[in-house]
Amino acid sequence: MSPHCPAQILIIAKEPVAGRVKTRLTPPFSPRQAAALAEAALRDSLRAVSATPATQRLLALDGLPGGWLPAGFVIIPQRGTSLDERLAAAFSDAHRLRPDPVVLIGMDTPQVTPALLGEAVDALERHDAVYGPAADGGFWLLGLRRPDPALLLGVPMSHPETGKLQLDRLDQAGLDVHLLPELTDVDTAADAAIVAAHAPDSHFAATFRALGR
Repeated sequence: MSPHCPAQILIIAKEPVAGRVKTRLTPPFSPRQAAALAEAALRDSLRAVSATPATQRLLALDGLPGGWLPAGFVIIPQRGTSLDERLAAAFSDAHRLRPDPVVLIGMDTPQVTPALLGEAVDALERHDAVYGPAADGGFWLLGLRRPDPALLLGVPMSHPETGKLQLDRLDQAGLDVHLLPELTDVDTAADAAIVAAHAPDSHFAATFRALGR
């Protein structure tokens, strides 16, 4: 890790409230169980960010912070309606607070490690962007040296080709992109089993096991 930690890290997340998060886990999980898994995933994601050197750590939150939030995070509200608008606004708001490169992740990859986040932060010293593909065709991480809403607005989200279309947008802008390994987002019960097995020591895996899965 570079001693001057050249980027900030931003998590975009929903408050883990039953009926509002991880609705694709129900069934087989109840809304309360799905919210417990969401909170565990968020705790793991926040822990990984906390352990990664960065110039600033932020949480773009839809809802209110709770006991799951560790110290050291700047909270910013999400803005916009569609996901592309909310992502673009989160990048812009973080960059306005501190004009450093921004690495953004969601709360859906509790298996993320400080090593992966550190690679993303370091990559923005040498590349214009860093991109982590997700197994469902989306992406789990996007880092931009110079955030620009035009790099995100209009990209169809929650679509089988979201990742390809987002990468195309970066390529069309002439950006040099560093690729990270593919991770599995937790959207379905099958995804949850894969991620829990991959990160057995995580809060997420412990919660998954406690629910009898």
